[in-house]
Amino acid sequence: MDLFEIKKEIEGFTESINEIRGHLDLENLKAKIKELEEQTLTENFWDDQQESQKVIKELNILKKDRDEFNKLSTLLEDVGVLLEFAENGETEFQGELREKIENLKNEVENFKIKLLLDEKYDSCNAMLTINAGAGGTEACDWAEMLYRMYDRWAAIHGFSVSVLDSLAGDEAGIKSVTLSIAGEYVYGYLKGEKGVHRLVRISPFDANKKRHTSFAAINVLPELEDDVELNIKPDDLKIDTYRSSGAGGQHVNTTDSAVRITHIPTNTVVTCQKERSQLKNRETAMKILKSKLLELEMQKRENEISEIQGQQSKIEWGSQIRSYVFQPYKMVKDHRTKAEEGNVDKVMDGNIDNFINEYLKWYKNTD
Repeated sequence: MDLFEIKKEIEGFTESINEIRGHLDLENLKAKIKELEEQTLTENFWDDQQESQKVIKELNILKKDRDEFNKLSTLLEDVGVLLEFAENGETEFQGELREKIENLKNEVENFKIKLLLDEKYDSCNAMLTINAGAGGTEACDWAEMLYRMYDRWAAIHGFSVSVLDSLAGDEAGIKSVTLSIAGEYVYGYLKGEKGVHRLVRISPFDANKKRHTSFAAINVLPELEDDVELNIKPDDLKIDTYRSSGAGGQHVNTTDSAVRITHIPTNTVVTCQKERSQLKNRETAMKILKSKLLELEMQKRENEISEIQGQQSKIEWGSQIRSYVFQPYKMVKDHRTKAEEGNVDKVMDGNIDNFINEYLKWYKNTD
């Protein structure tokens, strides 16, 4: 074990942790936590449930930042102690030292990535929609594979997933599915997944075993809180109810619980059939509509900025962003960041953090 190299590595960690400390502004962070904690103890705190939940969410996020930073500091101290042992010739601690250094490296990297999530809606839950492209059964199967990938990614991180709306393929797979993924900073992590995902493989549906290329479009929206103000006039909405088409037993097939809302001025259509209650489906559909109208507004601003700058905006709506090649070789490649992974099965099992992290760094560098 080269102790000189380890010392240099630890110096780098110390510098990174000091940068994180400055970014967090620890004194103000602790003061804000104390202020919010005192707020939760006031007599009338729970009278306004919407506002109280907002405070609790902010408090939990700030506490997590504090606790994760404290964890970094503790790890750095542990590494320093183990390094002293190693310098004194106590070789039995070298394996633990190397393990702690690797752990510290990962924790520092993850925290630095999290600090990139500083835009307005990054801390929100996300609504992720997958739409199969042209290609029939092959494209529908690809859409279902992507659904499985994001579902497993969410499970790895302890995020919850619920299906808001889905449409099955004619023979296999899914034509479309809309997921609600709940957890801290989910939208921030997933916003870079928006675009067209391309699959190249030998089709299991082709008797001649020919190679096929399939496409699926991913859209990601922040799930807005109820207090977000958007000017949606009741007269601009057309609300229809219909029978749910998915599996769910006799009740789903015999009641008009599914809801479709059309925003007439923008011709934006959203649906929800998750719940058996028509009222709950309507509430969820309105959340989706809010997010889609916000997306239209964001896209409008992006286009205005692009025109002013005389160049294409960095967010290319609906563009091909990533290729997943199963044949004639195995490789997943992001066309924006050039990040690659040769273990395709690993990626399809939800291990996409490298692509997410590389996108966030690329996104900030091109901001």
